[in-house]
Amino acid sequence: QVQLVESGGGLVQAGGSLRLSCAASGSTFRINVMGWYRQAPGKQRELVADISSGGIINYADSVKGRFTISRDNAKNTVYLQMNSLKPEDTAVYYCNAVALVYVYWGQGTQVTVSS
Repeated sequence: QVQLVESGGGLVQAGGSLRLSCAASGSTFRINVMGWYRQAPGKQRELVADISSGGIINYADSVKGRFTISRDNAKNTVYLQMNSLKPEDTAVYYCNAVALVYVYWGQGTQVTVSS
């Protein structure tokens, strides 16, 4: 089992920045990929960015150049630095971890970007 705890969401004006953190605990040695997804009201959950234990990174096209994902394997923590935020980035952001064939989710943190 893996437990994920997110922090760092909040309200910010357009053009501002936020940093999300997600700390994993439990069977963390089994984790391969960690990442962030988001879900806006009335929309499907979508990938924002993910990073493998080897450092391979994927970004959604909509956040490339604005968001940066990073990972501290020693602390079992993944970060999402979000710059130049837009109102369309407003969503609940969920931390995600893949360990073997299992997928784990955090409880979600709200990010609201005002125009």
